[in-house]
Parts: sequence; C-alpha cells; structure tokens
Amino acid sequence: MRFASQLDVARAFERGVRRAGLPIAYSVGFTPHPKISYAGGVPTGVASEAEYLSLALTSRVEAAAVQERLNAALPDGIDVITVAEDTGGLPASRLTASQWQVILPGLAPDSAVLVVQKFLALDEAPVERLTSKGLRRMDARAAVITLTVLTSTVDGARDGSEAASGTTVLRMVLQHTVPAVRPDDVLTALRDVSDVIPAAASLITRLEQGSLGESGVVKL
Repeated sequence: MRFASQLDVARAFERGVRRAGLPIAYSVGFTPHPKISYAGGVPTGVASEAEYLSLALTSRVEAAAVQERLNAALPDGIDVITVAEDTGGLPASRLTASQWQVILPGLAPDSAVLVVQKFLALDEAPVERLTSKGLRRMDARAAVITLTVLTSTVDGARDGSEAASGTTVLRMVLQHTVPAVRPDDVLTALRDVSDVIPAAASLITRLEQGSLGESGVVKL
C-alpha cells in the first residue's frame, strides 16, 4: 500500500463504497461524482494509519454499520479504523499536525542523535523540492515541533516489521504548513547538516494526524 498513489486509494475507496451498497450522494452536473472528500493525503511511497475522509450519504446509516460494510468491501491494506457522524463536514481546519515514524536502515542511532541535535539547534533549514507547481523552497526547521531518535528496535512496529539492529528510528511531529513540509524534506535538511544520513530509501509512516496539543498530536 505504500506504493499506491492518492488517486489509486481514492479509486479503490469509491469502488468499496459501491460494493458496500452505501447510499452515497453524487454531485450534480454533466459527470456526477460521489461526494467523498479527502484531507491531506500522503505522498506515494509513504504509509499511513491516520487518514481522514468525509462521505455524504443520501440517507442515515449507523456509523458502526458503515464501518463494517466498508471493511468487508475494501481491499487488503485499506482499513476503516473508526466512523463518526460529522454534520459540519470534513474537519480539515482541525488537522494542523502529524506524527511520523521514519525507519533508516543501516544507520546506528548514536550517529543519528548528533545529527538531530545539530538540526534542532538551527534557526532555519531551507530545502527545495520539485512539485507540480515548480520548484518550491521551504523551511524544514520551522515545521518541526519535535524530533527524537528511538532505540534500534521498534516495539510493535506498525508496518508489521521490526527495525533490525543498527537501524535508526525517528519520530517527528510536523506542523502542517503551506507549502507542506514532509518527512523527506526533513531528511534532506538532516543530510545538509551531516553526511551520515543514508540516501537509501527510508520507510515512512504517518502514525497520527490531528490538532497540535501541548503533549503532541491530538487525534480528532
């Protein structure tokens, strides 16, 4: 599922809604579309356990029944964790921060600690990323609320595996900014501080998404 794009996930979910027989509402116009709204999807190559979407139904269905019917119809890898009625629409304005886990194989945690300390001591960490709107420049440091190095083993790793010995596990809370600063932007900034951060593909997972509270990300 890491390598499914946001469009792939949206198509799979629309098919799941039809298979579940939910009374989904449709937009008006020449090509009606199901009224499903998504908030802040993750980039391709990143897993997530904290995505939000809103369904508009034409008749009332109990939340527990919606969850059960969707999970029976959706493909493996897409699971509905909870369903709640929201008469105010998708609470996108309340999604202000995300907690991420980044696994870096082949890097000892002791080496990563020094790099993280250097990064956190910076006033700013400018990085550039090529987007659909062209080359965007952003301050990776400004978006980082917390950044910590965990032990070499991820207890109950959420992606179904454990980090092997000699592997660095980062946990970071990023504030949602415009343009959005992603975990890979933070990794780019860490490489600018030191060359010990490997350029090899990392395993990135969004663990939580919600409002930013004093103790971290508060789930909705």
